[in-house]
Amino acid sequence: MALSYKARRRWALVILLIGLPSYIAVAVWTVAQFDRPPVLLELGIYVVLGIVWALPFKFVFKGIGQADPDAGDDQ
Repeated sequence: MALSYKARRRWALVILLIGLPSYIAVAVWTVAQFDRPPVLLELGIYVVLGIVWALPFKFVFKGIGQADPDAGDDQ
């Protein structure tokens, strides 16, 4: 079932306002559970985690920055 443009925009907003801060908190807490790694390794971990969070939501974010394709040309 494909989501409509408006539904994808709403879900993207929920993901960015609730999901992303929650993911960041969990990622920081998880890394803090281990002894502090070297700075470059820690930076690498955060960069990878920063990319990985968006992969499952790629279909939600795709095209939401464009004009509504369902709207008429009168906008």
